[in-house]
Amino acid sequence: TYTGTLHTHTHTHTHSHSHTHTHSHSYIVMAMRRKHTSGATSSASPYPASVASAMGSVKEFAMNKSLGQHLLTNPQILDAIVKKAELRSTDTVLEIGPGTGNLTVRLLAKVKKVIAVEFDPRMVAELQKRVMGTPFQNKLEIIVGDAIKVDYPRFDVCVANTPYQISSALTFKLLCHRPSFRSAVLMFQREFAMRLLAKPNDELYCRLSVNCQLLSKVTHIIKVGKGNFRPPPKVDSSVVRLVPFDPPPPVDFEEWDGLVRLCFNRKNKTLGAIFRTASVLKLLEGNLKTFYAMEGKEMPADLPPIKEMVTNILESNEFISARSRKLELEDFLRLLACFNKEGLHFK
Repeated sequence: TYTGTLHTHTHTHTHSHSHTHTHSHSYIVMAMRRKHTSGATSSASPYPASVASAMGSVKEFAMNKSLGQHLLTNPQILDAIVKKAELRSTDTVLEIGPGTGNLTVRLLAKVKKVIAVEFDPRMVAELQKRVMGTPFQNKLEIIVGDAIKVDYPRFDVCVANTPYQISSALTFKLLCHRPSFRSAVLMFQREFAMRLLAKPNDELYCRLSVNCQLLSKVTHIIKVGKGNFRPPPKVDSSVVRLVPFDPPPPVDFEEWDGLVRLCFNRKNKTLGAIFRTASVLKLLEGNLKTFYAMEGKEMPADLPPIKEMVTNILESNEFISARSRKLELEDFLRLLACFNKEGLHFK
């Protein structure tokens, strides 16, 4: 027998843009009241015989296309992801989008606890059923809700077969999560993964590239063909590992992103052209006034016009003819510091 208890918590999140959202979600916490005998390990499988029932096939579902549902079914790929996650027996793993649990049961066999975040109630029911009466039952916690809106508890490693619609939002929710975690092993559509890894002069080099590389070390692990999923997606996937820098870089990420967003909106233009458009000059001038007001100071009467200030900054630091697609991460950090030194900000 087992007990399943359903707890509903309401969290209020206040975001930097001053809107407050309240999200409710349910925690399904499973506790076992049963003794299990540990089975012998089969030579054909890296998992104990006692978990064989959980490894079995699961009910067929009609996948929800609006949720980007594609279940990874190839056992070799699943085992490879678990191996590459470099898990420890004491770990708590956060799994985003467990689906019917093909990866979940493999994680449960290796770690102390898995916290799975799943939006689809059908998947939740199947996952519960799959672990019921196995040694995994008391090691699994399911959070029912939107992976972007729920609060994540503390965890050591994140593993996710990421729904493509939330790829970017999930990446930065994880990288901004505190306390920091050891690593994240994430499956993305191949082009998105390549953007995370892109370097200057690569065609795919973009705001996503520099933002991710500012906050973490990114490495490519394996390419996964579309035939390994059910139903098959239209494109191939890749698994990447993110290792957050701890401590994070001493940069205000919101302001950094403001600068990088402007740079990559027109990444083939020179910075001289980008930063001297009327809309950018107006933004910088407004932020300059706000900066002095927040410091409790009067704006100096002898400040040059904003366009002249920007030109001086770009020329004196040799950025005037630079193009974003060719700049290294360190160049963007230096560019931000040059603007900030003169009181110009991007938030």
